[in-house]
Amino acid sequence: MKKSRQFLIYALLLVGTALVTAGVAALLVNINQRQTEALQSPLRIVEIGEDELDSSVWGQNFPVHYEMFSRTQENYGTTPYGGSDPYDKLERYPALVQLWAGYAFSIDHNEERGHYYALIDQKETRRVTERQQPGACANCHAAEAPVLIAEMGWEAFNHTPYNDLAEELHTGSSCHDCHNPQTMELTITRPAFINAMSARGIDVTEATRQEMRTYVCAQCHVEYYFAGDDKLLTFPWSNGLSIDDIQTYYTEVGHIDWTHAESGTPLLKMQHPEYEMYSTGIHARSGVACADCHMPYVRVGSQKFSDHWLRSPLTNLSASCQTCHNVEEEELYSRVVDIQTVTAGLLRDTEDALLDAIAAIVVAQNAGATDEQLAEARELHRYAQMRWDFVASENSTGFHSPQEAARILADAINLARQAQLSAIVLDVTASVSNPAGS
Repeated sequence: MKKSRQFLIYALLLVGTALVTAGVAALLVNINQRQTEALQSPLRIVEIGEDELDSSVWGQNFPVHYEMFSRTQENYGTTPYGGSDPYDKLERYPALVQLWAGYAFSIDHNEERGHYYALIDQKETRRVTERQQPGACANCHAAEAPVLIAEMGWEAFNHTPYNDLAEELHTGSSCHDCHNPQTMELTITRPAFINAMSARGIDVTEATRQEMRTYVCAQCHVEYYFAGDDKLLTFPWSNGLSIDDIQTYYTEVGHIDWTHAESGTPLLKMQHPEYEMYSTGIHARSGVACADCHMPYVRVGSQKFSDHWLRSPLTNLSASCQTCHNVEEEELYSRVVDIQTVTAGLLRDTEDALLDAIAAIVVAQNAGATDEQLAEARELHRYAQMRWDFVASENSTGFHSPQEAARILADAINLARQAQLSAIVLDVTASVSNPAGS
């Protein structure tokens, strides 16, 4: 009888404990659900319109994402070869003024700031205020671009002078650039990327989510040019993404951006080819997306979010790198900076070679060399400078693909020295055939 009573007491205690445990678990689940609702707002506080460009409206439904994205206006300082502090690159690297002589970049070129400033800095640069630019420039700098393209048509939007569109442009980067307002799925909003991928036989509507986490960045972080009289924004990818493929493309279409004011060389200006360079690197080959490093997953409370404070991974190594690399932060930082230092050294060496080539061509011109005679030296100068610019304008200072960056710059130095030699030979020949005083 005594044992039965003890057994009953133990049973009641066990049942009571189980009930308490279940109650606590249910409470924790409920709390977690309420936190999720508060953070992610699945009930939607506001309806987001199809053409809603104001990120603060989206932020009412997604406050954590919006708070992170808003931080792109913060100046987080400098990294060894970048950051968000808009220093004057022409002052730091004076060779650029001569390399771009006669082109708008020779009068104004600053280190870029965060996405918040995409439109602000474009409107204020002397390249726009002092030089006439087409509306095509706004494709990636203004959230209004897709709406205006729909209203005006692709051709009209691109060839309309930028300053004529300026009053319609009010918003830099926006949630609308990358997300479907109804489903929040990643989406492509810029026609030039769709056109370029289609030319390569790729249907972006069939992309995986992981591919889209790169594609939404590749809408803008690419090499491009303005094609034809309509100045259509075009990516030169039909032959491939390498600098060699791009050179072939530009040769086939006969495009030039400007003629160098000193050497008379028809030149090409490369524009931030992050996607092209990344595509040749180990991270791309391993299936790592742009967002994995520049928008890594972070935890806020018990929830996981993609960090929308887009910035250099060097400022957030634990989330950006250590998820995959079981290495101390100091070692990871050192590895990145070592790669960038080597690349920066090669860039300076290439600039020296290019300046020598330009000087030799100028001497040959002054000695009486004709355009026909200078054609070889100028072609070599053109191919050398586009390679240098491909790496110089790519914002990772070589890190996205270290071996490819080194290969490109080695070729650039070789081509620049060949251009220099070709011009020197012409100068010597001219001097012999027409000695001073004859």
